[in-house]
Amino acid sequence: MKRIHLWVSGFVQGIGFRSFVMRKANGLGIGGWVKNLPDGMVEIVGEGEDWKLKELVRNVKIGPSFATVSGVQVKEEEYKNEFKQFTVRF
Repeated sequence: MKRIHLWVSGFVQGIGFRSFVMRKANGLGIGGWVKNLPDGMVEIVGEGEDWKLKELVRNVKIGPSFATVSGVQVKEEEYKNEFKQFTVRF
């Protein structure tokens, strides 16, 4: 099991990006959260199997139809087994 922390830049707020990430993560059985940042970026923390996290990152790089993702910074962190599900944080 792994844990990743992502910061997504581009046109990623106000277009359903967080809901998109939550649907993808829950569909993959990944625990964690997603939230908008004041600087216009989206922050994501996810825990799960390596292949599932790679699939989530692949989806995040594409985003929903109205998004324009210009960058995704990915940082691996120590797995903490801290989440039961994936949620949107405000």
